[in-house]
Amino acid sequence: MKYQAYPEYKDSCEEWLGCVPSHWDVIQIKHLSTIKRGASPRPIDDAKYFDDDGEYAWTRIADVTASDVYLIKAPQRLSKLGSSLSVKLEPESLFLSIAGTVGKPCITGMKACIHDGFVYFPELKIPNKFLFYVFAGEQAYKGLGKFGTQLNLNTDTVGGIKIGCTVNSELEKIVNFLDHETSKIDTLIEKQQQLIKLLKEKRQAVISHAVTKGLNPNAPMRDSGVEWLGEVPEHWSVCKFKFLVKESTAGPYGSSLTKAMYTSSGVRVYGQQQVIPNDFSIGDYYISEEKFEGMKRYEVFPGDLLVSVMGTIGRVAVVPHGIERGIINPRLVKYKIREDIVLPKFVQSSILSEVSQMQLLLAAQGSTMDGLNMQILGELPIAYPSIDEQIEILCEIDRSVKKVDYLLEIAMQAVSLLQERRTALISAAVTGKIDVRNWQAPETLQNNIQTHKEE
Repeated sequence: MKYQAYPEYKDSCEEWLGCVPSHWDVIQIKHLSTIKRGASPRPIDDAKYFDDDGEYAWTRIADVTASDVYLIKAPQRLSKLGSSLSVKLEPESLFLSIAGTVGKPCITGMKACIHDGFVYFPELKIPNKFLFYVFAGEQAYKGLGKFGTQLNLNTDTVGGIKIGCTVNSELEKIVNFLDHETSKIDTLIEKQQQLIKLLKEKRQAVISHAVTKGLNPNAPMRDSGVEWLGEVPEHWSVCKFKFLVKESTAGPYGSSLTKAMYTSSGVRVYGQQQVIPNDFSIGDYYISEEKFEGMKRYEVFPGDLLVSVMGTIGRVAVVPHGIERGIINPRLVKYKIREDIVLPKFVQSSILSEVSQMQLLLAAQGSTMDGLNMQILGELPIAYPSIDEQIEILCEIDRSVKKVDYLLEIAMQAVSLLQERRTALISAAVTGKIDVRNWQAPETLQNNIQTHKEE
């Protein structure tokens, strides 16, 4: 949709604003409201500051990150003492994160307290929803509060931001326009995200079914002897993962390999940044040749199976041919598979199947160690057919997954484009690049037309 511009503009002398409508003022936020910082009771983990039945919610950065416009839920509530040592905000109060997810605006949808990772605007002379959209447009921070590559905001930098401003009735028009238009875009984004979720589930189901039931729907089945695995084709074998392994090596622990030892070149260090996306072309961690001499047992070779055992656990990759020489980091375990019995890529697909992932997660949660360990992995049952049938299954998985991945890519691109459009529309409206003074919501406009016809 093409929007109309204002009749006349003037230079705002601000990079992010550009030219603004000639009747607008350019004003620093601190002249529209004082900017104050939140506060925290100390120490924040003291139980006396919390009460499940407390009047005020305790707002964390994570709660704001998970919110769209309004803060409507938070898992913790402060006691009367706790809230007295924080900053209390009533519903419809605008506040802004200056730590963690920096620059994220939010409006309270309930009574809430904010800590010193937020600033708020107690005397705002313009509609708070308009200032919310100024921050949501993401351009107001351009050139502000930079320290290296990290955005750094505080009461002074926020107060020093210049925005375009006009009479409140016109700002309310802009807010109403953006509420309506962003709601439509958000609905489209949500539909695409639901599609992405369904496609990921389908992708997982394709892999899980192929490596546990095979490709022949008419094949005779038998009980696998493993409750969660259920029936498998009658001619398949089932054994624990440890019996399919020739050799296993856990990544270096303790002080033998730390990030302080990394260099800009030398021998690559492979970790979860390669294994989780299954992409060995990315990453820039290295150790020196001298350091490598004492760590050759951790060297990876084509065909090795790498499993992540800390943090994001249970992700698996097979080392491809043609990679740079490298070693594993402490978050990985490498396995040499008995390729006369089972192919590394088939084992990879089996471990990545939905049922196996669930079992690994449950086992890790019940473990006394932080994450997976080789004993847990070794006990994982793997069902497998002959090598020839494994090859056939892997080819079918590859063909089916490529189709799903293509659709996933299209859906994710659609989300990205919609998000860009949303941000661009907000920025255009709050900087006066489009004139919405005569805008009416389509349903309102239709009602007005109908009323006129009846008259």
